[in-house]
Amino acid sequence: MNGKEKMTQDAAALKEEGNSLFKTGDVQGALCCYTKALKLSENKSDSAILYRNRSACYLKLEDFSKAEIDASKALDTDPGDIKARYRRAQALQKLGRLDQAFLDAQKCAQLEPRNKAFQDLLRQLGTQIQQKASQLSSTDARVQQMFKLLTDSSTAQSDRQKAAQNLVVLSREDAGAEQIFRNDGVKLIQRLLESEQEDVVLSALRTLVGLCTGHQSRTMAIVNELGMEKLCAVMGSGEQTVSLAACHLLQVMFEALTEGMTKLIRGKDEAILPEPSRELRSMLRHLLDMLPAASVSGPGRDSAINLLVKQVPRKSQKSPDNSLTLWVTDQGLKNILEVAGTVPEMGEGPALTDNSHMSSSVLLSKLYDDLKSDAERENFNRICEEYVKRYFDRQGVASKLRAIQTVSVLLQGPSEVGNHSLELSGMMDAVISLCASKDLVHQQVAVETLIHAAGKAKRASFITANGVTLLKDLYKNSENDRIRVRALVGLCKLGSAGGTDFSMKQFAEGSTLKLAKQCRKWLCNEALPATSRRWAIEGLAYLTFDADVKEDLVQDKNALHAMFDLAKSDDKTVLFAIGSTLVNCTNSYDVEKPDPQMVEIAKYAKQHVPEEHPKDAASYVEKRLVKLLEAGVVSALVCMVKQESPALTESCRECIARVFLALVERQEDRGMVVAQGGGKALLPLVTESTDKGKIKAAQALAKITITHNPEIAFPGERIYEVVRPLVSLLRLECTMLQNFEALMALTNLAGISEKLRQKLIKEKAVPKVEGYMFEEHDMVRAAATECMCNLVLSTEVQKLFLDKGSDRLKLLVLYSGEDDERLRRAAAGTLAMVTAEQPEICARIPETTSHWLEILQALLLSDSQDLRHRGAVITANLMQAQRDLAEKLMESEALEILSVMAKGDKPTPGPETRIAQQCLDLALGYGLIQAGAQAGETRSEA
Repeated sequence: MNGKEKMTQDAAALKEEGNSLFKTGDVQGALCCYTKALKLSENKSDSAILYRNRSACYLKLEDFSKAEIDASKALDTDPGDIKARYRRAQALQKLGRLDQAFLDAQKCAQLEPRNKAFQDLLRQLGTQIQQKASQLSSTDARVQQMFKLLTDSSTAQSDRQKAAQNLVVLSREDAGAEQIFRNDGVKLIQRLLESEQEDVVLSALRTLVGLCTGHQSRTMAIVNELGMEKLCAVMGSGEQTVSLAACHLLQVMFEALTEGMTKLIRGKDEAILPEPSRELRSMLRHLLDMLPAASVSGPGRDSAINLLVKQVPRKSQKSPDNSLTLWVTDQGLKNILEVAGTVPEMGEGPALTDNSHMSSSVLLSKLYDDLKSDAERENFNRICEEYVKRYFDRQGVASKLRAIQTVSVLLQGPSEVGNHSLELSGMMDAVISLCASKDLVHQQVAVETLIHAAGKAKRASFITANGVTLLKDLYKNSENDRIRVRALVGLCKLGSAGGTDFSMKQFAEGSTLKLAKQCRKWLCNEALPATSRRWAIEGLAYLTFDADVKEDLVQDKNALHAMFDLAKSDDKTVLFAIGSTLVNCTNSYDVEKPDPQMVEIAKYAKQHVPEEHPKDAASYVEKRLVKLLEAGVVSALVCMVKQESPALTESCRECIARVFLALVERQEDRGMVVAQGGGKALLPLVTESTDKGKIKAAQALAKITITHNPEIAFPGERIYEVVRPLVSLLRLECTMLQNFEALMALTNLAGISEKLRQKLIKEKAVPKVEGYMFEEHDMVRAAATECMCNLVLSTEVQKLFLDKGSDRLKLLVLYSGEDDERLRRAAAGTLAMVTAEQPEICARIPETTSHWLEILQALLLSDSQDLRHRGAVITANLMQAQRDLAEKLMESEALEILSVMAKGDKPTPGPETRIAQQCLDLALGYGLIQAGAQAGETRSEA
C-alpha cells in the first residue's frame, strides 16, 4: 500500500470514528476526528462530506460562524448536498442573516417537499423575516419622524428637544443605530453639534455614542466624516457637561477602533475593514495638539489628558507593544510639558484648571513607567531636560519660573526625571532664592517645588540642612496664608521622615502636634481657597504617621467633615492626600513585624530598632475606625472611587482599598459599609488598582460576602462581578487568611443558584478549591471542602467524581472519618450529594479504602445529628444503587445501628430516623432481612 492510499484509509477510519462519537454525544471528540481527517483527505468529494459533518458539530457547539463556513465549503464541491444546505440555513438563521437562510431553506424544501424539518424551518424564517421587516419599518419611520422634527425650523423648541432625546434612545438599539447611520444621520448630527443649546449638543454627542459603541466600521466613517477637529473643538468648549460628554464619545471611539467588530461577516455582506491604526494616530495627534492650544478650555484640556492617560500606555505590562507610548514621547511630550510648565497666575500659556498640573504629572508618570529599556528612558529624560534647560537658561524670571514649575510637576510624576532636572546647574539655588521673593506667585511656585523635592529621599537631606530654616521663617513671618500653608506642608514632610517609627522624630516633642493643629485649622477655614485647604490635607497625610496626630484628628469632627467634603468636591488633586491620611489613621499600611531574635541581636549590636507608638495598639485603632465611620468616611470613599480623573491613580485606589478593608474588619461594621454603597465601590477597585490594592479590595469583598446575604450586598447582576476577585485570592501569593476568607465567601455564592455555580466553574474555581482541600491547615481544608459541598450541586462538578484516575472520591470518604467535625460534616455532605445524583459512584466507594464501612458506621453513631443524617443519606444511596452494597451493609453492624435509629426514641425524631427506616425497607425489599424489621426485631437473612 502506498502512502496516498494509507492516508485515504486513515481519513476514512477517522471519519467513521467521528460518526460514532457524534452519535454517542461526544461532539468535541467527533469534531477533532473530522478535523484530522480533513488534513489527510485529498479527495474533494470525501472532504465535502467531512466539512458537512464538521458543520453539524459546530452547530451543536453553537459556533454558528464556523458551521456556516464549513457548510459553504461542502456546497462549493457539491451544490446538491441537501444536508449541507440545511445546516447552512440553520447557521445563517442563528447569525441573523435571515434572507440568505430563507433562500437555502427554500431550496431544501423544493428538493424534498415532504420533509417536515425543512418546512418547519421555512415557516420559522418567514415569520422572523416579517417581524424584522416590521421592526425595521417601524424604526425607520421613527427615525424619519425625529429627523423631520429636528430639521424643520417651524418645530417648537420643546418638540425639538424631545426629538433629540428620542434619537439618543433609538441610537442605543442595533436597528435604530443602523437606520440613523443609513439615513445620513451623521450630517444631521453635525448640524446639531453646531447648536447653541447645550441640551441639543449633548443629545447629538450621546447619539454618536450609540452609533459608535462596539462598531468599528461606523466609528471609522464617523471620525472621517465629522473630523477630529470638530470633535476636539466640542470637547475643548467651556461647558463642562458638553466637554465631559465629548470626552466620553472619544473614549467609546477609541475602544471601538482598538477592539474592532465582534461579529464575523462573510459572503456578499463581507466588509473589508481597513486597519484602524491611521485613525487612532490621527485622534491621538489631535488630542496632543489640544494641550498647548489657547482656544481650548481648562476642562477640555483635562479631558484630553484623561483620554491620553487611558489610551496610550499599555493596559498590561505583559503586552510587548509600547509603540504608542514611544510615538507620543517623540511627537507630543513637549506639548505635555507646556501644560506642566504653565503658571496660570502669570497670564501666559493655555488655560488650566486646579487639576491640570496633577493630571499632567500622572500622564508623564504613566508614559515613563511604560518605557521598556534604558535607551527609551534616556530619550524621555533628554527631552524633559532640554525643555527645562531651554527656559531656565533664558533671561527673565518668567522663563525661569516656567522651568521650575515644570520640574515641580515632574517631581510629582516621574520623580526620577524630576530629580534629574533638579540637579541642573543653578536650579536648586534658584528655587531657594525665589522662596524669599517678594512676589507672591514666584514664592508660591518655588515653595511648592521645594515641598515636592522634600518628599524624595535623594533631596531630603539637602533640604533638611538648607530648607528647614527658610520654611520656618516663611511659616512664621509670611503675611499670606497661601504661602504659610505650603511652608507648613514642607515642614510636615520633613517632620515625618521617621514614618511610623516612634523613636525616629525629626523635630522636638510636641512640634508635630502643633503643626497638625494648624493644618486642621486651615482645613476648616472655608475662607481659604480649596487649593490652599488641599495643602492642609497634604500636611496631615505626612503628620498622621504620628499616632498622637491620628488621635487628635479623629476626635476633631469638623476637620473630618471638612476633609470628606473636599473628597466629594471637584478638586481631584486632593484624592491621594486624603487616601494616605485615612490609611495612616486606620493603620492599614503594611507593617513587617521584626523577628524578636533579630531585635535582640540589633540591640546588642547597638543598632536602631523601630518602636511602635503606644497609641498604634489595636484597641486605639478600633476606636479610630468607629469615629471615622460615624463621621461618614464610607460616603467619602464611595465618591472618591467614582471620580473620573487621572488623579485617581492606581496608588490612590490602593489607599482606598486598604481603608475599606480596615473598615470591614469588625463584623458589626460591615452592615453600615454595605448600606452606604461600600460593596458597589469595591468592585472597580479589584480591577483598577495596584496588585496589592486588588488583593485588599478582594479580601474586603470576601469579608462582606461571608457575613451578609450576597444578593442584598451585591444586588442584580453585580453579584456575578464578585466571583472573579474572590477566585483571585485562591493563590499561593495570598496569605492563608485571605485563602480562607475567599473559600468561605465562595461557599456562600455557590449555594445561591446554578447560574452562580456556572460562573464559578467558568472562572476555574473548582480546581483551585480542590487544591485547598489538601491544605494542612485544618480551617482552610474544612472551608475548601464546604465550598465543594455547594459546588457539587452542579452536575458538571458531580461528574468530576466519576473520574477513576483521580483521588477525589477517596479524599471525601477519608475526610468523612476525620476528627475535625466541621471537615467531616462538609465531606459527608458532599458524599451524600454525589452518591444521590450519580449512583454509579456508589459502587466505587468500597474501592477507595478498606475502612469505608467503619467510616460510615462512625457517621451513623456520631453525637452530631447533622453527621448522623448525612451518614444515613449515604447509606440509603449505597443501598439503592446496588443490592451487593446493601448486602455488605446489612452483614455489618450498620444493620443494628439503623434499627436503633429507626426507632426514633426522642420526642421529636430527626430526619435521620425516617431515612434509617427507608434503609431497612430497602433491605426488606431485597430480601436481606425479615419482616420483623418494623418492630425492631430485624434479622439478617444471611
